[in-house]
Amino acid sequence: MIWVVDDDHAIRFVLEKALAREGLAVRSFASPREALSALATDGPPQVLVSDIRMPGGSGLDLLAELKTAHPRLPVIVMTAFSDLDSAVQAFQGGAFDYLAKPFDLQRAVELIRRAMEQSESEEALLTAQAQTPEMLGQAPAMQELFRAIGRLSQSQVTVLITGESGAGKELVARALHKHSPRANGPFVAINTAAIPKDLLESELFGHERGAFTGAQAQRRGRFEQAEGGTLFLDEIGDMPLELQTRLLRVLSDGHYYRVGGHSPIKAQVRVIAATHQALEARVRDGAFREDLFHRLNVIRLRIPPLRERREDILLLARNFLAQSAQELGMEPKRLSEAALERLQAFDFPGNVRQLQNLCHWLTVMAPTQVVEAKDLPPEVQAGGQNSEGSPSLSATAVAASAAAPQASASSTPGSTLPSSTLDWATLVATDAAQRFGSEAGQVWELLSRRFEASLIEAALAQTRGRRIEAAKLLGIGRNTITRKIQELGLDAADE
Repeated sequence: MIWVVDDDHAIRFVLEKALAREGLAVRSFASPREALSALATDGPPQVLVSDIRMPGGSGLDLLAELKTAHPRLPVIVMTAFSDLDSAVQAFQGGAFDYLAKPFDLQRAVELIRRAMEQSESEEALLTAQAQTPEMLGQAPAMQELFRAIGRLSQSQVTVLITGESGAGKELVARALHKHSPRANGPFVAINTAAIPKDLLESELFGHERGAFTGAQAQRRGRFEQAEGGTLFLDEIGDMPLELQTRLLRVLSDGHYYRVGGHSPIKAQVRVIAATHQALEARVRDGAFREDLFHRLNVIRLRIPPLRERREDILLLARNFLAQSAQELGMEPKRLSEAALERLQAFDFPGNVRQLQNLCHWLTVMAPTQVVEAKDLPPEVQAGGQNSEGSPSLSATAVAASAAAPQASASSTPGSTLPSSTLDWATLVATDAAQRFGSEAGQVWELLSRRFEASLIEAALAQTRGRRIEAAKLLGIGRNTITRKIQELGLDAADE
């Protein structure tokens, strides 16, 4: 349901008709007061579209009330071109977007559809989170971690979470937030290693309009978005030194400035940081500030790798198999004793994330409801990690998937390869996770080369070695495919 709030009958009429033509249910109101009255009795809509200036109430006041009561409700504000300052205020108040009057009707419908998609995806995510236990573990190390989270439940102290990649650091951060006095506030996560250095400052602290080229409007940073809640800084060990200085200042005096700003903003945020690196070594190497390390290292929680809590593998695997089955609309698969023994003997260099990917792969790939040891990937059957000397699971799968896109993962009991994007992406993720332990720093290059080689080999097989036709199938130029064949050392047939 979409609600439209505008004192102009013509605007309401036009939007009602346009949305009805798209098959969307719509309800309109002439004033914010009417909308708030309906909100109290009928609950919130999926999307609300509101004018800013109306007799008997302001759209900005309506936005503020809605964001307090229903923070996830997407609100689109309408404003005249001469009132763009109000639009900026609306963004500061948490509006999804704005429409400048007079607006293009098709653009308005597209914007409303995007807001609906966001609303639906967030609702599905919240439902999934509510149905899924936040953390699982019976091993003594995990029970001690749970006790630590419990002891910290009424504290707002800064916490540093350490652990290998894939061990579940964000899950621990979310649990700390959920069981803290700030649980009703937002949880905002940012991976400091995933954002380019020149954009990270603006991402964290926001920027003022005109602060740099392309800054056409004021933008709230992650600190501002997490106001009253928790800010999770993942991979803090990779933060550039100059930003470490700014973060230290925020943690020290509780204030920060937007990029290009001159007015200090008080940070009402709890900071939780995480890293897979040894920060003490980073400090010794001069790559991490020692004073910031001590500021973050007030309470440290270490997440044990999966190989240190093998007794949890069965519990986790059952949970992940059930989740994957639910996502794919299938019956959950079960592990035989032999398959479980192999899983418990495997070191899982990618930790819990690798086990989760593996369970998704088994849900798609295992030919029967009971997963036998022979159904497990080769590296798990061997009880060790993949080596460069043996074919990679994901590379083999991608090559065959690309060469035979019509094959179905469930077509025959002997089928070994998925056909959908999700399936081969899962295989790539599984293989990458297995390599992070032994081939750290080389994974991108190794798997990128395998991926490119697989695509080219599949196209050449389809065209019986004719490069021009293979290049057309792939959507690249002849010179490009020739260069790639040489770079990758492929023994392609001459044309």
